[in-house]
Amino acid sequence: MKAVIVRSFGGPEVLEVAEVPVPVPGSGQVRIRVAAAAVNPVDVQTRSGALTAGGLLPEREVIGIGWDVAGTVDALGPEVVGFRLGDAVIGLSDRLALRLKTQAEYVVLDADAVAAVPAGTDPVAAATLPLGGLTAAQALDVAGAEPGETLLVTGAAGAVGGYTVQLAALAGLRVVAVAGGGDEELVRDLGAEFFVPRTADLPAAVRDLVPGGVHAAVDAASVGMLALDAVRGGGSLVSVLGNAPTPLRGIRVGNVWIRADGPRLAKLAAAGLRPRVADVLPLDKVAEAHRRLAAGGLRGRLVLVP
Repeated sequence: MKAVIVRSFGGPEVLEVAEVPVPVPGSGQVRIRVAAAAVNPVDVQTRSGALTAGGLLPEREVIGIGWDVAGTVDALGPEVVGFRLGDAVIGLSDRLALRLKTQAEYVVLDADAVAAVPAGTDPVAAATLPLGGLTAAQALDVAGAEPGETLLVTGAAGAVGGYTVQLAALAGLRVVAVAGGGDEELVRDLGAEFFVPRTADLPAAVRDLVPGGVHAAVDAASVGMLALDAVRGGGSLVSVLGNAPTPLRGIRVGNVWIRADGPRLAKLAAAGLRPRVADVLPLDKVAEAHRRLAAGGLRGRLVLVP
């Protein structure tokens, strides 16, 4: 079968679509025939060597690429319950140092990292949900805002930010969305009550809208201290990119470190969230997908199909 791997770090040219053996599921695992796999910034960081330089990914002879997957159950390992052959599923491969990940024709995942979706679900759209949706949901857990309270979301037009806005609105939070000036209509459609263009003086603009500052913030755009300054004393801020600022004024500050969660993913799949697909490319165009992602300006995720 074909799978995307890297043998050395560098630019998109180091991505290899290699012929590798079809993986065999072990105990508690399922094998998925991949229909679609999204391309995420973490894939670029893996390929470039940034994660290894940061101490997060040990050096390996071969490293697989891809976190999100949508497809059908192709084989079941021992001790798997709740899935049948042919089930339409989505899943998340959250371990970094694997030889085979989701950008492939087949992938093996632990069963508790997989969720069933209704038959007929568009796999391309579904493939954009696992990493972005779970990151958003787990960030909101850490933020701890209550219904009726205000939540600042930076990068609100991005994949993680967009899911955060939707989930926050569904939970009864009043969302202040920060995004590009041309994205106001989009983020309001996703559920934001307030909008701040990213070129504005962020703390001042937010406090004009919400006197005293917001109760909590999910910083999906790595704004850092500017986002913290928009939060009221004793509130909370959650960084998505692992670079949380100093916790001034009694503000609880944390990072969200994504983990696979099949039951939570099943709830997200049933929540009616709006998927964001920028474009669809064949698996052998993975290098082009990395170049386009690095260039920026995308609205939604690029999705690879084998």
